Amino acid sequence: MKLDLLTLPFRVLVRPFDGFWDMKYEEKGRLTIAYIILFFLVIVQILRSQYVGFLYNFNNPQYLNSINEFKYIVLPFFLWCISNWSLTVLMDGEGKFKEILTATGYAVLPLIVVYVPTMIMSHFITMEEGAFYYFFNSAAVVWAAWLLFVGMMTIHQYTPLMTVVTMGLTVIVMGIIIFLGLLTFSLIQQIQFFFETIYREIVFWS
Repeated sequence: MKLDLLTLPFRVLVRPFDGFWDMKYEEKGRLTIAYIILFFLVIVQILRSQYVGFLYNFNNPQYLNSINEFKYIVLPFFLWCISNWSLTVLMDGEGKFKEILTATGYAVLPLIVVYVPTMIMSHFITMEEGAFYYFFNSAAVVWAAWLLFVGMMTIHQYTPLMTVVTMGLTVIVMGIIIFLGLLTFSLIQQIQFFFETIYREIVFWS
């Protein structure tokens, strides 16, 4: 049983329909494993930012910040899951929030599987051979998007068209949440500035 739990993410890679079905209905998916995959994705992305071959690395080492790499992966991950759950609750989706987290975590595994070899490959190929580097990285993104599509369709029991619609709406909801978050942050700053101004006036006239 434990072996099945550990091998399920790799089963999802090659047989996503069966893998996500087992995750939801056979209860073989584990949120802990999804978090571990997310953790390794962050580590791989940090390594890529620093150690991809100089021909393909457009990052300035002086400005690299591991915290930013963490934010650019973890925050969108949880924002996607929260937005998808909020939306599918209203659209008769059968997926629980825990299942959305788990399926999304399993779906990003191709990024790790492909990014590590291409990071190593980037040190040995020429600029003329760079098409292979970009092709494999793009294929990893498409692969992960396909797994995410199958995962969302399976756990919510949607049709393919409904899955596409809800995924598109999820992206829109993510944008709305980001907008509201920035708006709230701006209002808090203005309120803080207002009270600071009042405080300075009181101090000045006292």
